[in-house]
Amino acid sequence: MNGPLHGQVALVTGASRGIGRTVAQHLAGAGAHLVLNFVRNQVAAEEAARLIQADGGRAELAQFDVADADAVQAAVAALVERLGRCDILVNNAGMTVDALLLRLKAADWDQVMAVNLRGTFNCTKAVARGMVRARYGRIVNMASIIGSMGNAGQAAYAAAKAGIVGFTKSMARELAGRNITVNAVAPGFIETEMTASLPESTRSEYVKLIPVGRLGTAAEVAGAVAFLARPESGYITGQVLGVNGGLYM
Repeated sequence: MNGPLHGQVALVTGASRGIGRTVAQHLAGAGAHLVLNFVRNQVAAEEAARLIQADGGRAELAQFDVADADAVQAAVAALVERLGRCDILVNNAGMTVDALLLRLKAADWDQVMAVNLRGTFNCTKAVARGMVRARYGRIVNMASIIGSMGNAGQAAYAAAKAGIVGFTKSMARELAGRNITVNAVAPGFIETEMTASLPESTRSEYVKLIPVGRLGTAAEVAGAVAFLARPESGYITGQVLGVNGGLYM
């Protein structure tokens, strides 16, 4: 499939469903060869790959836990040996354990940090050496509006996502001289499986707070990621692109 990313290899973590799947589809539509990471849900990951292939794109699976540094290094090494390169990394894998501080267990805090923040570190470190040698790369990290605004009951998630913003800016400075950009996309309230399960009254309250008057879509988030992944975005680095309907400016 031809497109602005033709000939490039893109690794998307947490790509079996939700925003990650949609991001993978957008990048594949732009011509990239997709490597879809997942941990447990192989059925969903295979379905994501089939959707890309049905549209004429190229996709394959890579099962590993982003929180496991050794597993990440091995998977990226195998990817590069097989495909020759990794041009684009989208650190999308994430999770949350919601609880008020006085009820938040240390183990849950650690797990959220391990997947969201350490996972982003592990994957970025694994691909960076090859990108430095190639003198080219696009890294897009998935932050969140919650990392900027905070949210009651989401202390761990907010801290992890805020950490991703700081990490993004530091990596942008470290890698810019090698033609590698590092940016973040920070979604607001997006139509996902999680928001679909919210009571209608809760959804209505959220919508009242959003200037554009609706929740966002996974495709709108994916469009922002795909924009930052393009070669033409080489003068944009260290930035956080909010996709939130004006809820946070």
